[in-house]
Amino acid sequence: MTIYAEAMGYSPSVVDNRAGYASGHADRPGFRAVAAVDLDGVLLGFGYGYTSEPGQWWHDQVVGAVDREAEEQWLRGGLELCELHVTPTRQGVGLGRTILLRLLEDAPHPAVLLSTPEGDTRAWRLYRSLGFVDLARRHLFPGDSRPFAVLGARLPLAAAPQEPPDDA
Repeated sequence: MTIYAEAMGYSPSVVDNRAGYASGHADRPGFRAVAAVDLDGVLLGFGYGYTSEPGQWWHDQVVGAVDREAEEQWLRGGLELCELHVTPTRQGVGLGRTILLRLLEDAPHPAVLLSTPEGDTRAWRLYRSLGFVDLARRHLFPGDSRPFAVLGARLPLAAAPQEPPDDA
């Protein structure tokens, strides 16, 4: 979770608290994960998600941000991309794209959903390049003062052309 804190700009104190939540996510329905490691076994990035369902924190937060039609068409049975992070020193070389595409390969979900801080970031450009669309904008999650966009893409993703490295 150190990579998570570094990539998101959170203080290291967030790591211990978030690690407990993340380990519990592995037991959720539809859980899938991908890790990128170098030849020495050092973790460079990771991504994971699971089936978004009522009663889960993110799902319940987002249901209040989207309209009824988006809830029915996107959230039901969708894969919540809970985390996708690359260590800052390895960002911009296509590792985030590779992790995400591998994670979504053969996913049995109709759509993938995520939230990301608003702004022109590598993550934002990555998601847009893969066809993610707005489901809600400027959403505020408890505990974070930054506005977030809630994005979604239908699965399988449309052809995902390689773009010059500059993504998460």
